[in-house]
Amino acid sequence: MKFTKGHGAGNDFVIVSDPDGALLLTPERVAQLCHRRFGIGADGVLRVVRAAKDPDGAGFATEAEWFMDYRNSDGSIAEMCGNGVRVFARYLVSRGLATPGPAGLPIATRAGVVVALLEGDEIRVHMPTPRVYAASTATVGPLTFPGVAVDCGNPHLVCTLHDGLRLPSLDLSVPPGFDPALFTSGVNVEFVVPAEPVEGTDLHVAMRVYERGSGETLACGSGALAVGASALRDAGLTTGVVAVDLPGGRLTVTHDEAGRWWLAGPAVLVANGELLD
Repeated sequence: MKFTKGHGAGNDFVIVSDPDGALLLTPERVAQLCHRRFGIGADGVLRVVRAAKDPDGAGFATEAEWFMDYRNSDGSIAEMCGNGVRVFARYLVSRGLATPGPAGLPIATRAGVVVALLEGDEIRVHMPTPRVYAASTATVGPLTFPGVAVDCGNPHLVCTLHDGLRLPSLDLSVPPGFDPALFTSGVNVEFVVPAEPVEGTDLHVAMRVYERGSGETLACGSGALAVGASALRDAGLTTGVVAVDLPGGRLTVTHDEAGRWWLAGPAVLVANGELLD
């Protein structure tokens, strides 16, 4: 099996090409590929398959040729990956599998079709509209944090840290606790603190994230989108630009005058290889 390794702000992926949907990608196989000692090492796997050739993508085949089949590092299936979809777009274009049109490059995901715009080192994606819909809490050890549930096509819980508590102090080596009655399929949990203003943006925050199925990652694109939506709402802004700093780098969330939500950040392909077994 040939593969490519890529990342978006340090959120890294093994990319495998399977245009006709012939590859048997079991949860065990995904976990092996993602293992950082016994495999290639990654936060997840991006399977590149034509939408018409995948049962989950077939319904989008008239809108997008390619379907992003994303698997978490534990082998579980995810609906959306904001960093993954940018890396996926970079892969399609770099391999000559797709050419962006004037309106961008449509990509099918389990959360619907998104559109990627390639802008040099960065890729900007028109994402699903985030929906802030409920108050909830997360726990880290003895600490409880109030938060809000945000649906970005996948589930998120955005929590603001208490005054004076610093992001590095959180122990995210174990999953944060959450309400399983509200998040029946698990949840990605984001922890957020305000940051100093950044020129050209309306708001600036820093975050860490624990992703369901992968653990703490250096970045989470859909998590940044959830955080941006929550931050704009809390600030009373209906549109705006939010700079979101993560351990792996900066992502930018924009809600424009047309009501569209955009996620922008780096997408880098770093290596090609071939598995020996």
